[in-house]
Amino acid sequence: MSVKSVAMQAYTNALQDRQQLESKLNKSKTEGQGESFAARMTDSLAQVNDMQLEKKAMIESFAAGETQNVHELMIHIQKAGVAMSMTSAVRSKVMQAYQEVMRMQI
Repeated sequence: MSVKSVAMQAYTNALQDRQQLESKLNKSKTEGQGESFAARMTDSLAQVNDMQLEKKAMIESFAAGETQNVHELMIHIQKAGVAMSMTSAVRSKVMQAYQEVMRMQI
């Protein structure tokens, strides 16, 4: 595998990811505000879980010698790590908000 084909594959993957995000964004704009917070959280957690599962599969594939694309592996590991960090941050903020509501005197 040459450097040029690796770069083109990474570019193609990034372009596909961008197109998917744009289509999701356009879809969510047309759906309106009808989606609940719980549904959004469930969808987000499912996406993070999918990223973690994909990361695990790629690591296993790389360790077994089935693939040798280190760049793509590292990109997926970083994406999954960032997604998990963001999920943890959101969880912390939700817990802080819950604790604040529980401290309120009604």
